[in-house]
Amino acid sequence: MIESSTGSAPIQADESAGQPALRKVITTDQLWSIAVGMVISGEYFGWNYGWAVAGTLGFLVATVLVTILYLAFIFSYTELTTSIPDAGGPFSYARRAFGPTAAFVAGFATLVDFLMAPPAIAAALGAYAHFLNPALPVLGVAVVTYIVFITINILGIKESANFSMLVTVLAVVELLVYMALVTPAYETKNVVAHNESFGLSGVFAALPFAIWFYLAIEGVAMVAEEVKNPKKTIPRGYLLSIGTLVILALGTMILTAGAGDWRLLSEIDYPLPETLAMVLGRNSPWSKIFASLGLFGLIASFHCNTIGYSRQIYALARSGYLPGFLAQVNRRFQTPHWALIGGGIVGFVALFSGTTGDIIILSALGAVLMYISSMVSLFQLRKKEPNLERPFLAPFYPYVPAIALILSVVCLLAIIYYNIWLSVIFAVLLAVSLLAFRLIGVRVPASSTTP
Repeated sequence: MIESSTGSAPIQADESAGQPALRKVITTDQLWSIAVGMVISGEYFGWNYGWAVAGTLGFLVATVLVTILYLAFIFSYTELTTSIPDAGGPFSYARRAFGPTAAFVAGFATLVDFLMAPPAIAAALGAYAHFLNPALPVLGVAVVTYIVFITINILGIKESANFSMLVTVLAVVELLVYMALVTPAYETKNVVAHNESFGLSGVFAALPFAIWFYLAIEGVAMVAEEVKNPKKTIPRGYLLSIGTLVILALGTMILTAGAGDWRLLSEIDYPLPETLAMVLGRNSPWSKIFASLGLFGLIASFHCNTIGYSRQIYALARSGYLPGFLAQVNRRFQTPHWALIGGGIVGFVALFSGTTGDIIILSALGAVLMYISSMVSLFQLRKKEPNLERPFLAPFYPYVPAIALILSVVCLLAIIYYNIWLSVIFAVLLAVSLLAFRLIGVRVPASSTTP
């Protein structure tokens, strides 16, 4: 739907207006694979940076808090996603609840969330490939990854969803195999060792890395328009995926911490194959095999986050918040090709300008601001539109959404406090973008009105 700058009736960007629409083809299994696929790289790398700032015990506390946050958030967010199955996701909820300016803030936060995740994942893909073959350059592999997966996503959502299913299942199986291999070496004394600096400050500093375990699961909302029977499929897909991810996140973190000296793993982009090398020996074929297969988890997340960022750009452009050409849908493949390419260019810039840890923190900043926006929108819509059809209701309302909102605010404040300069960069970009938006206003993309 597109709002004109004069507040006139929305315009539907679909085939009736000369613009091809997104295809409704995604099933429950495919939605589960997209949701888990968006997140599963978080089990392979990134979270271990939390050990560097909090130790294993502090990070465990941070992870438990974040797990509670995500459980409460998903049970609440599903109400929004099923009630308003729009590719804009949080942007659409905020616009309906509060209007254009709030929608812009939510859309900006969501864009940062989804545009910053792929470059971090691409860097990790390069690190894994370099671990396997030192002749492969990290950045070179990362750039090729962008080119290949943008191309795959342009070819069609059904094809993309099928590919997502394959690599996600392989990634989940691999993590289960990893846990089985590491379990015999697990010792609780390794988990609790070297935690002399355990304290509340470390717990708060580790929150963005705990968020990385689950970050991007909310991206299912961006494919809501392409889901078959969204009223039933979306709740099933969300609940199955969050259950899967909780088990994988806690299992991977605890078993890895107990396998040896966790300090050796706290600042590298390939902690799992390195753990196997510690447990089974440096010459063990399992280490190389796992690193090879470990690419599946990173590929799944990169691929699925590419779907997520492109749909958010598409939805913002379709509503006039970004240049109209980004809302164009390819007539042959029915995918938002310019949104895919535009987001890829932003990813290239981030890839060459930041470290993995910094990119993760920026992505987490965008995510928690978006979570706050979504929960506030949920409360507002309950008051503003009590008769809105809600196929799924947040359980124990208002307590579960309130838990998600409060923990999101805590995470946002903690991230800002421990990452002042990155937070300033985020705030300046938001302020400049918002000022430009207020000066220019919402415009109807020409592509949406041209027959």
